Formats: sequence, C-alpha cells, structure tokens
Amino acid sequence: MKKLTCLLLILLMIQTSASARELQLPPLPEESLDAEEIAIVILNENEDTQSMKRKILQAGLEVRHTYKYAINGFSVKGKKGDIAKINEAAGISFISRVNTYTVQSDDNIKLIGGQAIRGYFDEENKRLTGKGVTVGIIDTGIDYNHPDLRRSYGGGRDLVDGDDDPMETKKGQSTLHGTHVAGIIAANGKIKGVAPEATVRAYRALGPGGSGTTEQVIGAIEEAIKDKVDVLNLSLGNNVNGPDLPISMALNKAVDHGVVAVTSSGNSGPNVWTVGSPGTAAKAISVGASTPTMNIPYLQGNDFQVRLNPIQGSLDWDLHQSYEIIDGGIARKEELKNASGKIVLAERGELTFTEKSKNAFEAGAVALVIYNNTKGNFMGNLEKEIPIPITAISKEDGELLLRQIEKRKIIARTYIMEEKDILADFSSRGPVTSTWEIKPDVVAPGVAINSTIPGGYLPLQGTSMAAPHVAGAAVLLKQAHSDWGPEKIKAALMNTAKPIANEEGVLYRAYEQGAGRIQLEEALNSPSLVMPASLQFGKFKLADRMHEHSTSIMVENTSKDRQTYSFAIPHQEKGIHWRLPISFNLKPGEKKKLKITMSADPAELKEKIYDGRLALQASFGDIEIPYLYVLEEPDYPRVMGFGFGKGDKKGTYRYEVYLPGGADEFGIALFDSDSLKFEGFLDWKRNLGKGQIQEVMQAEGLPEPGLYIAKVFARKAGKEDWLETYLVVGQNGELEEQLNRGRNKKAIIEK
Repeated sequence: MKKLTCLLLILLMIQTSASARELQLPPLPEESLDAEEIAIVILNENEDTQSMKRKILQAGLEVRHTYKYAINGFSVKGKKGDIAKINEAAGISFISRVNTYTVQSDDNIKLIGGQAIRGYFDEENKRLTGKGVTVGIIDTGIDYNHPDLRRSYGGGRDLVDGDDDPMETKKGQSTLHGTHVAGIIAANGKIKGVAPEATVRAYRALGPGGSGTTEQVIGAIEEAIKDKVDVLNLSLGNNVNGPDLPISMALNKAVDHGVVAVTSSGNSGPNVWTVGSPGTAAKAISVGASTPTMNIPYLQGNDFQVRLNPIQGSLDWDLHQSYEIIDGGIARKEELKNASGKIVLAERGELTFTEKSKNAFEAGAVALVIYNNTKGNFMGNLEKEIPIPITAISKEDGELLLRQIEKRKIIARTYIMEEKDILADFSSRGPVTSTWEIKPDVVAPGVAINSTIPGGYLPLQGTSMAAPHVAGAAVLLKQAHSDWGPEKIKAALMNTAKPIANEEGVLYRAYEQGAGRIQLEEALNSPSLVMPASLQFGKFKLADRMHEHSTSIMVENTSKDRQTYSFAIPHQEKGIHWRLPISFNLKPGEKKKLKITMSADPAELKEKIYDGRLALQASFGDIEIPYLYVLEEPDYPRVMGFGFGKGDKKGTYRYEVYLPGGADEFGIALFDSDSLKFEGFLDWKRNLGKGQIQEVMQAEGLPEPGLYIAKVFARKAGKEDWLETYLVVGQNGELEEQLNRGRNKKAIIEK
C-alpha cells in the first residue's frame, strides 16, 4: 500500500451555515469495492491458521505475510469487497486496514542516572553496561558503520527491502532517525549511550523519508520476538489515540513473550488525548518527553518578562548587555532595514526558520526571536548554523512584546535561569480513549539530545529521543535482574520515577507525565515493587449512586530485610471514598495481593477526568501509584487521524480516519477555500462502530482539482466533534501552485 499523504496543515474553526443533515450526499461509486488494498487479519487466539489461510485464498485474496508471534493472523491483499466478505467468517477476530507510521522526530543521560561517576554494579560486583543484553530497535535502520555503533551492532533485518541489511536510507529521502535512537541506547565511542555494551539488533521497518506500514512494523515485531530480544524500542507512531490498533496489540503480545517493549507517546502535545498508537499499548512502556538541564534565557524589560525557548541548532543566547527590540514582521529582507545592533521580533510562518535567521543576520541583528502564529509555544530546528542566537516564544508572549513596541521604544536585558524536568510542549498527553488508561507511563529527556547520525552527531528533540533513554535503562535493569520480566522492569521504572512540575511548581497531571521522570539508580535498587504501577478505575455514570470500582495490586518485597507497608490517607475529595488495605508486613522475597476499592457519588463530581496518586509507605521508601477515572463520556476527540491521498490504482483516491467511540453520523464536507461555499460531501455515513475507517473512491466522484477546506465531523449521542483541514485534489504541480497562492491569506504553510 502506498503511503497516505496527510494534508492536515492547520486546524481552523469554521462554522457552516447548514447542518450536515440538510445536505445531500452524492452516491458513492460502485467501483470502489473493486479497489485493491492491504489489510491485517487477526484471528481468534486459538484459531488454526492453516485452515483459515485456505479460506482466505479461496476468497481470491493474496496472503502476503503470516504472523505467528506478534499476532495470530495474516496480512492480505485483494479487492476491498472480497476483504469485507471474509470479515464475517467464523474464527476472525477483526480486520484492520494497513496504516502508515512515521518517526516521531548533554547531561540527559546523567539526569536519569546513567553514566554515574563510579558506575553501577550488580550483586556480584559486575559493572552494569548492558553487556549480554539484546535490544531491538524498530526504526529507519542503523548506520552500523558509525564508529560509535560498530561494537554494539549485532545484525538485524530490513522489512522494507526484504533482506538482512538494515542500513539507514542513504539515497533520495535519506534518514538518520534510527542511528540517533541507537546512539542514545548503546553508543560506545566518542559519546556513550545509557547501555554502551548492549547488543543492538536493527529492524528497518521505516524506509525513505521515515515512513512505513503496519505490516512492516508488525513484521519487525515478529522478527524481534523470534530473535528473543530482551528489550524493544519503537520511536515511531501515528496520531490515532486508540488501544485496538494492530501495532499496539502486537506490542502487548511481545510483552507476553517476555520482551520489554518501549515506545514514544507522540509529538502532538500539549493538549489532552493526543497520545498516539503504539504509545497506547497497555503492556508497553509509553514515554513522554521532558527537558534535560538547560540554561534558559529570559528577556526582561520594565513591564515584561519573557521566557525564550532555544531553536535547535542555534548558537547559545549569550547577550551580556541591554538591546532594543524591534518588530521585524515575518523577517523578510525589506522588513529588516532598521535591525542593525538590535533584537528582531518576527512572526512564525511563510519563511523557514533558517531563512528568517539568515535575513536577520545579514541585516545586522544581534539575535532573532520568533513568536508562534498559533496558540502556545513551539520548538523548531535550523537547517544550518547561523552566527546569531535564534529563539522561540509563544504567540501570547509575542503579542505582549508587540504591544510594548507599539507604545514606545523598548530595551530588554537578558538573564539566565537553569531549568530541568519541564514537560516538553510537544510531548503527547493521555489518557487513552475507551480504556481510560494513563499514558504515557513515564517521561525522560527528549529536548536537545545529542547522539549519533550517519557521518557524525546531531542534537534532536522529540519523544523519539525520550523513549531510548527508557529502553537503555530497561537494558541495565535486565542485566542487573536477569530473572525480572517486563512487568517487574516496568514497575521498577514507574515506582521510582520522580513526579515533575511546571515552571510555576504545579505538578503535571498523571495522564500527562505518568509516574514521572525515570531515575535509573533508584530503579536498580528498588526495595519494593508494586504491580501494576498505575491504576484505572474506569468510567462512572451519573445514573449510578455510590458506584464502586475495585482493582488489585501485587506488592513484592525485593529487599533483603523485612518491611512494613501501609497506605497514606488519600487527599479528601468530595464524592470519592476509598477502602484501602490495613498495614501489613512482608518478608524478603515475599509478595502479597491487595484489593483497592474506590466508590464515587457521580452527582457530587464536577470534572470529567479525575487523577491522583496513592502513597504506599514502606520501611525503605514510599511508592506513589498514579490512578485515573472518568465521569460519563469525557470530552475526547470523536474524530482523529484523518489523511487523504492518491490510491494504489491510477485514477483513485483514498482516505483514512479513526473514530475512537464510533459515530451515529460521520461525514467529510468540502468548502471552497476562497468563498467558503459548500461544495458537497466527500463521504457521509451512519451508525459506525469505533475504530479505523478507510475508503477508496474514483477520481470522477471527486470535485474539480483545487484547494478545499474539509470539515471532517462525527456525531455520537448528541455530541459533535470535528477537525478542519486544507485538502488538495489534483496532481503534485497543482498542489504546489494552490498552496503558494493561498499562503498569505490563510497561513496554511507552517514552517
């Protein structure tokens, strides 16, 4: 299957004058059932694969891959109508269309406790370096010739080209992501990873440009399970917040086979419900991104104080005197004639960060501050080094400075503050839809992380960079405790994590940071383990009075001494009542199963999402257990993950979308991008179940080539949610022409 080209460039809140029910849906072309597609067929747990394979072949479908370990099933190719027919066959759990996954693009290791001055040692006094432990990396491949990775490389598999050479893509749309991830885990040269002597097996599932399909990623998970890797890192994902996508299910299966699965939570933050698959896998360790120790510059004037976020690849902000700040528009050359010796304030958009920076430097500016053109902060990268410092600020701070500039000439001075353990704005937040689980599970440094790339080194940022810190930590835990399985390693990392707070000192919510930022030394020496390490009490309904939800945990004394345990009384919250176990003792190595019950009077609850932490006090240290519950149907997005692009056959187009809770009514309404005139529906359906929708349509069923605004909406139980995106119908040349023409008016290109 070809990659869907997602054209979600910016979200606009456009209200339409007519409701979807008042508009007529054009008939879908019958030929769409003849379009070919690839799908993942998942069988019931004990279903015989050979007999089912015969049925699939008899249905006229091609079996592309047979999976045994990651899932019980196949990937198949054939006509959409034929695939739909076998969906009702006995023995088939469900069928999912193939999705596209993409990469989620220097004291960071010391911050989590790696590379301690004297190192860490196990009970037999052997140094913990990852030696003897194998970590699999499912990514864009690895430059195994890099001098820092040669000693760590232990072979692998290329699922893109179908061979045993998982080298990074070096021609055309070259990649570097997998090599960067591998360096964070196991670099052993000029720079050191968390576990420098671990054996790395590379599984290239993402090809040129850093994208790959569901079947490639599942194939990689399958190979990793067969190779019996100890730890598996997936710094990849999509923007679909659902627990039931095949990748998430395959990762859960890998954990059942004894593999510690680590995955990034996604880069779609800072809003709630933004965690994406496979970061939604229940048994995997989903990782969000925090900041390592960073010297953050602040600009201060008489009436303002603004925090500056460094642009990746920029020089450090090192200004030691006061400078005037001027409005530089969007940093075109003609807007910077008065910039010499001054700090330029410029709006994001139209030009790349590098183009803006080059223009400011050539105009004689001492620094450039770029403010966002949408709400909130952002982080960016320069394509090449510019001789002046470049930073980013929020739209709100940018407009504050503009108001000051309009009043009078303003002079600002710089002061520097050290910060660490701040949650990155881009880090995706939970919880997970439908299961209401806390994700991410933990956070780790993911901003300005320097690591290996083909031909050298480069600092990058993203949850992709956070996950391998946790994978490396899991490698050392496995070396120190060879008898520990995935659940214990996950518990050790979560039980000992440090809850982190924002700049105002307010703790982030449990569904934003999980248990907190990992602390390797504390995890290695965990005197107790609590499993599971986070609790979900599900959904309460207003119709229920004093409804009870119970769950169980296992507490294990992993120390060499007897310990006493007791729960601290939780913070009193109106409408919530807890029944917690009384204090108890455990001998060394002893474990105890405990029941925890929470009852709620929904009539007294005011919020939709409730979270907190239960404190288990123990002789050798307390353990905080994050918990979460929701009231009624919380305000999660009813529609997400929309993508539209060319189909596999000439003259066809296809779209995909994910409905976390299903829909009574779903549609894609198109509007002219200039006049906002309604042009008709791209599609419209009723009574859809939750999950992924993929449709193929003929070009003649589409409107004329051009740029449209698409309102993709879903209605469920009287509630409506939508997303709006620019959608292009036409060839690549037409696409570029249309985008350039609309650039100034709607700011649809974000750079």
